[in-house]
Amino acid sequence: MSLMRDIGRARYAAAQGARVAWYLSQYLLARRISGPFDRPGEAKFKPQAESGDPTRIRAAFLDLFAKDRANIEAGLYPAPQDVRLERAISAMRNSVNFFRDLPKVDQRRLERHGTEVRAQAKGDGRYPTYYLQNFHYQTDGWLSADSAKLYDTQVEILFGGAADAMRRIAIGSLARGIRGTDQRRVKLVDLACGNGRFLRQVLSAYPRINASGLDLSPAYCEEARKRLSDWSQVEIINGAVEQAPFENASVDAATCVYLFHELPPRVRRDAAREIGRIVKPGGVFVLADSIQTGDTADLDQMLEYFPIGFHEPYYGTYLNEDFTAMFAEHGFEVEQKETAFLTKVTRFRKR
Repeated sequence: MSLMRDIGRARYAAAQGARVAWYLSQYLLARRISGPFDRPGEAKFKPQAESGDPTRIRAAFLDLFAKDRANIEAGLYPAPQDVRLERAISAMRNSVNFFRDLPKVDQRRLERHGTEVRAQAKGDGRYPTYYLQNFHYQTDGWLSADSAKLYDTQVEILFGGAADAMRRIAIGSLARGIRGTDQRRVKLVDLACGNGRFLRQVLSAYPRINASGLDLSPAYCEEARKRLSDWSQVEIINGAVEQAPFENASVDAATCVYLFHELPPRVRRDAAREIGRIVKPGGVFVLADSIQTGDTADLDQMLEYFPIGFHEPYYGTYLNEDFTAMFAEHGFEVEQKETAFLTKVTRFRKR
């Protein structure tokens, strides 16, 4: 048993080490190719927080993977299958597309131009104004099939290969929240499911769970349907979280990954109200999003720069938002909180 565990750890370390090296090298190359973060003629950005200790930042990064491996050994979800020939070929293709698109992203950043998608969606009443942004200065915002395919690579490069591991910590929290329940009896909704990457990870751990994904982007919904086609019980629905198309108290578990920092304060409250409406008493809600000011002091300086360097117009108000109080208004109590490098995972229980 000990030998098998050691072999599993060695395989995990080798695979994740290779993965981090792949994405981190591309991050460093992208930084070298890109121009300066400050616009010509602008004063250099000066954060309020003190610079973090690089040793502790590195320790937080490594601790993420230690938590991930511990969750795997606890049986909360299977080990990732990242290093395979077909995935390597796909990763190379996606990286080529990333660097091909990088000059466009860099130009938007230098010009601070992050709303060009509003012209693309002009006259289309499906989208609220806050949504029509080139978040992260990415090409097409959330509105195209190309964006839906490229998004995962963009995020992994940005976080040096840590994005999937951070998402998996949310699966561990969900697993603890529904422990002891027959997965076939669980109705799960992944809110703002995007292109389905997180929901696919959930279904790898819970292949018989009754799951739905909700997202406002038709292009991302279509990509999610392709990725989740192996699970016939999964439904992907096009719609907004703040107007969730589910019946009252109809959901046993809800998850939401990296949405709330991209919502204006008013819409955050509308979304919290809807989540409170659809989750059953006794049900769980797992929120995974950016850490906030003070969660990991050594990273506070990085958080200050993020909305400026990556066009996150609502991130500044997010950093000090009190989600415990916000969700308490709708009957939720905090059951567990944990940080996973740049992500904070909070599990709420509906009273």
